[in-house]
This record gives sequence, structure tokens and C-alpha cells, in this order.
Amino acid sequence: MRLYLASTSPARRALLAQTGIEPVLVAPGVDEDAAVAAAATSLGRDLTGPELVAMLAVAKASAVADAPVDGSAVDGFVFGGDSAFEVDGVLYGKPHDPEVARDRWRQMLAAGGGTLWSGHCVVDRRQAADAPDALDAPDVLDAPDPGPGGAGRAGTVPPVRTVDASGGGPLGAAAFVAGVAPGGSAMVADGDQVVAVDSAVLTFADDMSPAEIDAYVATGEPLEVAGAFTIDGRAAAYITRIDGAPSAVVGLSLPVLRAMLLRGFGIAWHDLWAL
Repeated sequence: MRLYLASTSPARRALLAQTGIEPVLVAPGVDEDAAVAAAATSLGRDLTGPELVAMLAVAKASAVADAPVDGSAVDGFVFGGDSAFEVDGVLYGKPHDPEVARDRWRQMLAAGGGTLWSGHCVVDRRQAADAPDALDAPDVLDAPDPGPGGAGRAGTVPPVRTVDASGGGPLGAAAFVAGVAPGGSAMVADGDQVVAVDSAVLTFADDMSPAEIDAYVATGEPLEVAGAFTIDGRAAAYITRIDGAPSAVVGLSLPVLRAMLLRGFGIAWHDLWAL
């Protein structure tokens, strides 16, 4: 069983590889800033963290699912993901600039921590004629309705709810995972796709000095990652607590992705292992 990763992120690929999955990497070519701006204009407001990461995850997965890869149609599952870090109601993406990264670290330390939002979308593009639709999967239909937003309590992976993405307005299926509380998760299915949001609440060291901030930023590591830090790199020493899946902070929630495949499509995690 093949998994296409709609991303060129080394961190996401490494996460999958360490669990035995070797994905096919495909750059989605999505203009993220334009997509977010268009959705915000349609809504007449800024997107929340769950909305933003879910919408971009769907956009990335859809872009790869409907395009040829190396001259051939996609045959397997396509995964798209996105992340954003929220501190005191402000969403932080990639800082790009060293001074922006320093300023964000000052703000994050002043707040004490924040919430990492991780968006996920899996699209079924198996070419087999008998490949079931997500809505036909027994685990989807039999799952209890957890209520508005489908939010799971912290530390759990919620059941899948069936939705009609056309009822989500400009956000599509992403609108139905918007009610996630920090530390929780939500998952919905629509046709041949399953969309989910997971989150993790992080606490930073309360004694990190300006010199340590400068030294970390000087490495260049925080410039191209959401929130200006990585837990699988030098910043790990500055994070004292993670409430949620650590893999969600790296780039994708492995427990949630496993649940999406199993509950949405009846695919066991080991079916994707590169043996």
C-alpha cells in the first residue's frame, strides 16, 4: 500500500520513515498565503488555528491527489499536513527572519507556552475498482457522534463523524473540525477523504536567557518551522512539558494518522510498512 506525502518536509518524512513507512514525496505547489487570505476574505474574519491547518492540509492533499506523479495517476493514499503555533490567540507560522524569530521567542517565553495545531487530510486514490469510499467504511458509520466539532478530550483520538463538506462554506470539511480545544482533536469523513486536527500544549523553560535565544536563532533551525522551534532538534532542551502527541509537534500526529486510515478506510498501520 502506497502513501504519498504532499510535502517536501524532511521532518514529516523522517517521522513516517522511523515507523516503517517510506512515503512518495510530492511537492503540492499550494500558495498557502493566498489560500488563507481568500478564505479569510470569504469569512470576513481571520481563521482560527484549527481552521487554518485543516484547510491547508486539505488543499495540499487535494493538489497532489488530482495530479499525475512521474507521469502516472496516483495509486494509494495521499496525506497532506500543516502546522501552526498559537500563543495568546496569535498564530505563528514560519518566521523566516532571525529578528522575527527572536521576537517570537520572547513572546512565547513571556506567555509560558502555547498550542501547536496540526492539520491532517487523507485522500483515497486507490485505483482498485473495489476500493471503498470513506463514507462506506463501517468504523465511520458506526462511530457515535461526539457533538459539535467532533472534539476529543485531551489524550484521546476521537471517532470519525461523517459530514458533507459543501455545508462548510469556504472552509469545506475543515469547518467541521474547528471546535477543537487546546490539547484535543477532531476527525471527520467526507466522500473519499478524512480530515482531522490534533493539538499539543507546550510549556517552555521559565529561565531561558536572551543569550540562549540568540544562540538558538543563530543556528538557523527556527527560521523555517512553525512557531520558530522544533522538538526534534536543539529546542528540545527548552521545552519542559508536552501535553499531546509529541509527533504532532514535529509535523504530523502519528496516532491520528493511524486512526484516520483505520477508522476511515479500514487500513491497518502495518499495511503501509515498507517490508
